[in-house]
Amino acid sequence: MRPFPRALLLAANAILFSLPALNASAGCFRYAPGSPVIEPEDLYSKNGVLTVSMSYQTSTDSNGNRLFCYVLPDGNQSPTLHIKPGDSLVLTITNDTPVPAQSDAMQMQVSPPDQCGAATMNGSSTNVHFHGTNTAPVCHQDEVIHTLINSGESFTYNVQFPTDEPPGEYWYHPHVHGLSEMAVLGGATGALIVDGIENLQHAVTGLPQRVLVVRDNVVPGDPDTPPAPAKDVSLNFVPIPYPSYPPAVITMNAGASEFWRVANTSADTVIDVQLQYDRKPQLVQIVALDGVPVGSQDGSGRGQLLPATHVLIPPAGRGEFIVQSPGPKVKVAQFVTRNVDTGPGGDLDPARPLANIQTTKSIVSAQAIPKMPIQWGLPNPQRFVGLLEARVTNKRKLYFSETETEPQTFFITVDGQTPVAFNPDLPPAITTTQGSVEQWTIENRTSEVHAFHIHQIHYLLEAVNGIPVPPGQRQFFDTVDVPYWTGKGPYPSITVRMDFRGPVVGDFVYHCHILEHEDGGMMAIIRVLPQGSNLNAATPASPGVSKIKQVLAPTTRAPLCRSGKLVKAAYTSGGL
Repeated sequence: MRPFPRALLLAANAILFSLPALNASAGCFRYAPGSPVIEPEDLYSKNGVLTVSMSYQTSTDSNGNRLFCYVLPDGNQSPTLHIKPGDSLVLTITNDTPVPAQSDAMQMQVSPPDQCGAATMNGSSTNVHFHGTNTAPVCHQDEVIHTLINSGESFTYNVQFPTDEPPGEYWYHPHVHGLSEMAVLGGATGALIVDGIENLQHAVTGLPQRVLVVRDNVVPGDPDTPPAPAKDVSLNFVPIPYPSYPPAVITMNAGASEFWRVANTSADTVIDVQLQYDRKPQLVQIVALDGVPVGSQDGSGRGQLLPATHVLIPPAGRGEFIVQSPGPKVKVAQFVTRNVDTGPGGDLDPARPLANIQTTKSIVSAQAIPKMPIQWGLPNPQRFVGLLEARVTNKRKLYFSETETEPQTFFITVDGQTPVAFNPDLPPAITTTQGSVEQWTIENRTSEVHAFHIHQIHYLLEAVNGIPVPPGQRQFFDTVDVPYWTGKGPYPSITVRMDFRGPVVGDFVYHCHILEHEDGGMMAIIRVLPQGSNLNAATPASPGVSKIKQVLAPTTRAPLCRSGKLVKAAYTSGGL
């Protein structure tokens, strides 16, 4: 299904946000198409703490699209935040977006027991989710259900990273329900690196590393016929617009290897990235997926390399891999995304270039992974060791579904329960206890792919459509696509092993990470009780159930959720 007409999106934007149009120079900037890829500014922790202050801003580009961005005091956008396992991230966010007009219809009241930040939600509200991190779902850490930062307000996060956090690439973005897609489409995303991956995978030692952040945005003019894509994409804020798709430019040292850390921070777009030299796919060595080094959780303290000719990355996913620069005989070297079939009800995500690769004999400045001493030490204990061998304490089936008529509503439902759109007033859909290991099968009963994501933990992918994943590719993820249903035969599914053995307790969410769908209702709450709690005694009225009151009429909000149908990406055993 194609997106809602752009006029309706702009009307919804005006109704809900009521923000004055700003010149892009006043806030968020974008490079010109065809520009060189510039690395985000790197900020590193010192003595166990990374302290950062950023402004959350908005502006409007020349096409009328609203932009959102995180801006440092020096004017740089969306820095890459580097921490180590066991560190703290002290992040102060000041919401410098304009105050909404009094006619703003979006209001939610947060009762004092649940309040974290502002008590009332409106069109300017924001917060920050530290995607993929195994951090606590409590106020001032990675809590998104109740945390609100409104225009003119500042809020300080103090996120405590566990000592067993896997080293790899994570990311940060706004996560206010109903506003997430627009903020992420506007570009308010950035990379977060847990350093130390060289301790688990020696092959990256000394390699130049590149942080490559893919974002998507509304196509100007909102064309609704093929071959126009559902969304345009950009690479490190270099636009790659339809219809000519002028690629960005990456310059590498001739004959060199590099470590690329690719984050798909798109709101709705699946990418399937590949290096092509004179149109021939190139082999890359995958080091990590979704922040977890490949093969690193077996207790050996060592990672593995997974060869592949392409890497499928759903919205919110990350792929980290070693690449080799093109040789002197290569005439055209490109970093591309392949066509992704999102299903008959999904988006059009066509093949398109992301960057042309040029080589030079001079030194290209790039931050290198530290060189390690000859005597290697063992890394910190790893978060998910022993999960595969652990006893499964419960099995559940969940499924994605959606309505067929507009305004469209999206659901993620525990089998046996009634499908309901997300509402923080509802009790948790699932209650479990700390220390549990659960096996979930997530079915897709729709004609488009959905991306299953859960906060606070990772899970082990065990099977796709009931077929076991080969042991060498049975990796840990926080976001995996569930294939679409053709209308015949069994519903497609993934089976995952959920790890609740860590210190995380409290309420957090799981949802489709196509943010159009999350904003449209495809999200639910899980409650993890402290170890030893009596599940039979847990009731919907137990402490912690949100008292948020939704005042916005569903018909007023719905057009925001129709910016473009979902994307498909099934896990493929041959090349990820």
